[in-house]
Amino acid sequence: MLITKASEYAILSLIILSKSANPLRSETLSNDLQIPKSFLAKILQSLAKSDILKSYKGVNGGFSLAKDTKDISMLDVIKSVEGKTPAVFECSPSIKECPSNKAHICSIWPFLNKLQGKIDIFLGELSLADILEE
Repeated sequence: MLITKASEYAILSLIILSKSANPLRSETLSNDLQIPKSFLAKILQSLAKSDILKSYKGVNGGFSLAKDTKDISMLDVIKSVEGKTPAVFECSPSIKECPSNKAHICSIWPFLNKLQGKIDIFLGELSLADILEE
């Protein structure tokens, strides 16, 4: 579940918004990205609730970045949109919370847990500014 369409659309929207001097309406972003407006509107609202975007009402309303691009981590974006930390596997960071209740006999749990930790660090350090540079 690492990157879903919702996360992808959030990142694409943030890229467009980072290049705009003025707030953009969800309709504009929806048309530019060819994404269903209702789906994108939910994504943008999640980003606004997480203080990644600012939301403006009215005729000249829309969305703009609430932070500098270097202060927007991909981990925060994905957590905002997905409602949880992105997971590569359905594996818990705690043996006691294993969804299959077999962590005590699982020989790959330590590896998966270590891998997930590295991915979390990477996404936490990867900013929107980094993506814009590539």
